[in-house]
Formats: sequence, structure tokens, C-alpha cells
Amino acid sequence: MKESLERYRREWFAGGAGLRADVLAGIVVALALIPEAIGFSIIAGVDPRVGLYASVAIAVVISLIGGRPGMISAATAAVSVVVTPLVHDHGVQYLFAATILMGVIQAIAGLLRLNLMMQFVSRSVITGFVNALAILIFMAQLPQLIGVSWHTYAMVAAGLAIIYTFPRLTRAVPSPLVAILGLTVVSIALGLPVNTVGDMGKLPQGLPSLALPDVPLTWETLRIIAPYSLTMAAVGLLESLLTAQIVDDMTDTDSDKRRECMGQGGANVVAALFGGMGGCAMIGQSVINVTSGGRRRLSTFVAGAFLLFLLAVLGPWVGRVPMPALVAVMIMVSIGTFSWNSIPNLRRHPPTSSVVMLVTVVVVVTTHDLSLGVLAGVMLSGIFFAGKVQRMFAIEREPSPDGSAATYRVHGEIFFASVERFTRAFHAEDTADAVSIDVSRAHFWDISAVDALDKIVARLRRDGRQVEVIGYNEASADIVDRFAQHDKTGFELGAVPH
Repeated sequence: MKESLERYRREWFAGGAGLRADVLAGIVVALALIPEAIGFSIIAGVDPRVGLYASVAIAVVISLIGGRPGMISAATAAVSVVVTPLVHDHGVQYLFAATILMGVIQAIAGLLRLNLMMQFVSRSVITGFVNALAILIFMAQLPQLIGVSWHTYAMVAAGLAIIYTFPRLTRAVPSPLVAILGLTVVSIALGLPVNTVGDMGKLPQGLPSLALPDVPLTWETLRIIAPYSLTMAAVGLLESLLTAQIVDDMTDTDSDKRRECMGQGGANVVAALFGGMGGCAMIGQSVINVTSGGRRRLSTFVAGAFLLFLLAVLGPWVGRVPMPALVAVMIMVSIGTFSWNSIPNLRRHPPTSSVVMLVTVVVVVTTHDLSLGVLAGVMLSGIFFAGKVQRMFAIEREPSPDGSAATYRVHGEIFFASVERFTRAFHAEDTADAVSIDVSRAHFWDISAVDALDKIVARLRRDGRQVEVIGYNEASADIVDRFAQHDKTGFELGAVPH
């Protein structure tokens, strides 16, 4: 009990500067969430309040039950793109129902420990994911920089100057917050002709209400929403787990990925019940939070709670925040997110690793689909790895002095990618009457390997030769004994463990 309370205190509170940093970082994130949530709502084809209320609910709930302190979750583009056809064809109530099912699926994924699938995502894929996301964050700001007056460019430049120079004076207040507040005051005082948050869409007034989706509880409804829910759940978990890993690296701490899966599920269920769309972790806002000093759950909670305060109480004032100020913050995020070391590493790292990273970047940027990019990177990593292991294989033939017998010594890994070389190594024209296959320095991984050995032994015996296989390690002996078919295995298990 005492240990749990201590962990609770560490994850939520820190005295003095740490507490202040979490609160101020949460305020910065809340301001940065508004235009993002409105933009994602527009993409999904719903009222801005759907994205904003979702961001409030998800941020607050994930701060309580998530597995990665300091990470920001809210409405995201990855999910909003998926649901656009659903909203267009069936309406927003079906979106809420799909989001509830999405949350249930994510919670089940956590219970089944599907978070362990992240072990198969290589560092090259993560680097490509980060770089692609940095590029997408920057590209998302371009509409605010096209066809605008010079005042916009001047304010963006001023915002970046404040963000990067203010920390030299003091780090007591996050520089992005100073930039947003300072440029807002200047914009309002001088009446500058720049776009504002209010131009993105009408901000909601009042508090969200709790309600179940107004859809019929039938199998037909399930048939409609299930494909969308599965896709949303998969995309949301993938982006959340990758973002959690990135925040782990930034803060040099670990997180509970299984709890994060279940937390994302719970947060999405609550968001839907309060009239919000689905969401997941946001790398951009998470980077803002961490770089502004947010490390604990309090920063995430403040982001959601302060966003609700802004919408319910300060809506008219929030609508006057100039977009150039937020564009400057997001440009800072894209610069800070991009892994600049990956550029010189293209020459230093193995070519296969560089190719995986570049393919991940290209697919994500081209399709604007993070899941497709990561899937391409993981598949390519698997292909390259299989090719590398396949080359770690050799067979040596040692004939007896009189040529009547021969021993084939097998070295390396025998699996689906190496069985062709394994099979070709046993020559059909071999004239030895007795053949011994020594696998004491080899390992059989799958049924493809067992099948290849089966065929080799069968062919040699069919040609009238005596065959014995020696030197199996325990794991290889087990898989051969279970799956070999020739002559009820027909193999002599050696006692040469490795």
C-alpha cells in the first residue's frame, strides 16, 4: 500500500518548480489543442465541439488511468480520417457508437497483451515514424502560411524568436506560453489582419452532457460500425504505443504499455459518452508538454481541464488567439521532433536500416497514414532480417578415406528462407553408401525446415543409402519429432545440446 501511494505521488505531483512546470506545460498544451481539435473535426465532417469535447475527455481520463505519465492524448487526425465515410453515410451518432466499440477493443487488446507486438518494431521504423510525423506537422501549418499578409510571417518569426531565446532569460515559464500570450496581446492591441482560432470554427459554449449514442441496438448497427471500430482501435493503439516509446526516450523513463492500451480504451469510451470522437496519443502535443517541463500525470490532467475552462468560460477570448502564434509553436514541435542525427546516420548505419527508415518516411508522408508507413517499415525490416539470417548458413561435406561414407556438417539457422540452400547442398550424384547429417551446430526453426530435412532423408534412402541425422539440440529435436513424417521420423536424436 505504501509503495502504491509513493508511486501515485511520483506520477502526479512534484514540489516547487516541478509542480509549476506541470501546470504551465498543461496550459500551453491546452491552447495548442484547440486548433488541432477543430481541424480534425472538420476532417471527420462533424461539428468542432465533437473534437474539442473529445480532447477534454480523453486528456482527463488518460491522465487518471493511462500508462505513460506526461503523454498527451486527444482527438487526432489518424482517427478522424478513418471515420469520415462513416459520418457521411450514417451520421454522427454512429460515430459515437463506433468510438465506444473502439474503446472496448482497445481495452481487450490491453488484456491480451497485444502491446508486446511493439517488440517487433525496429529502431529504424520508430525513427522513420518520428521523422514522418515531424514533416506532417510542418506540412499541416502550410495552409496558414499561404495567401496571407506579411503580418502573419512577421508574427511567426517573432513567435519562433521568443520560443528559442526566452529560455536564455528564464525557464520558470515555458517559452511557447510566453509566445502565445505575447503575440495575442500584440494582435489584439494593434488589430492585425491575421487569422485567429475563431476563424477555424465556432467554439462551443457550456459543458458537454452525458448521453448514450442514439442508434438502434441491432446486429445491423454492429455490422456497420465494426470495421471502422477495428481500424480506429488499431491505428489509435499503434500511434499511442509509438508515442509512448518516444516519450520514454525523451524522459529516460519507462511506462506501462499494457496499461496504456486499456487506458486509451477507457478514455475513448468516456469521450463518446460525452459527445466526442475517438482519439489517441499525440506526438506533437506530447513533445510540447515534455519540452515545456511536463513530466507527470498532472500536466496531462491540466491540459484537459484547462481546455474545458477555456471553452466554457473564456471562449470569446480564446477565439481571438492569433493562428501565427500557434503555427510558431507547431513549427518548433516539428523541428524538435525530427531526428536530425538520422541524416548523417544514413551513411554510418547499415544500408538496410537506412532503407527501412526512408521507406517508413516516404509511405507516411505520401499516404498521410501512420499505420501504413509503420506496417511497410516492419514488413521490410522482417524481410531484411530474414535475408541476413539466411546468409548465416553453411554446409561442409567430409568424405571418408575410401569414399564409401560422407558426413554433412550443417552450420547456422534452418528456416523457410534457408531451406532451398539446405536442400541444394545434398547432391543427387553423391556416391557414398552411408550419409551422416551432423546438425549439432544448426537449429531447426519451423515446419519448412523439418519438411526439407524430411525430403532429403527420404530421397537419399530411396536411392539406397543409409542415412542418420545426429546432433539435434533439444528444441530442434522436439520440432522434428512432432512434425517429421518420413518413416515415423526415422531420425536418431543425438545428445549434443546447444
